[in-house]
Amino acid sequence: MLLLSSVFALIMGVAVIFIRIKASEKPVNAKKILLPPVFMSTGALMYIFPYFRISPFEIAEAVIAGALFSIFLIKTSSFEVKEGEIFLKRSKAFAIVIIALLLIRLALKVFFSSSTTAGELGGMFWLIAFCMLVPWRVTMYLQFRKLESSLQIKAETI
Repeated sequence: MLLLSSVFALIMGVAVIFIRIKASEKPVNAKKILLPPVFMSTGALMYIFPYFRISPFEIAEAVIAGALFSIFLIKTSSFEVKEGEIFLKRSKAFAIVIIALLLIRLALKVFFSSSTTAGELGGMFWLIAFCMLVPWRVTMYLQFRKLESSLQIKAETI
């Protein structure tokens, strides 16, 4: 089971890289930035079931780890303006960061799998991912709005 979930995680990591490359070919809007955390938030329903619940200490660990990991995503994400529209800038560092985070995740999963149930592990890793995604997307949204407003100011002065 551990091997199967690890292979699946690797496939998903590669998919994220390709999705990011494809996304950089189309203009960005607020919905594209903000909807992924909203959609992912439904995963919190797993905590309804005791099997997935984690202790307050594990919650704190997951939140801190997710917030720290988000810094790398924030640093490798930026926008550029092309022909009056805002695009996500391609970054080679982003692919490296995604792969590194994936390898760290797999190492942590192997390390903790001997002392933690699969449900608790799932609950922790979902929370890490969510706490990584939210600050990254909020920061992207703020950067997008700032760039969008500067484009509007330029258009009004012309």
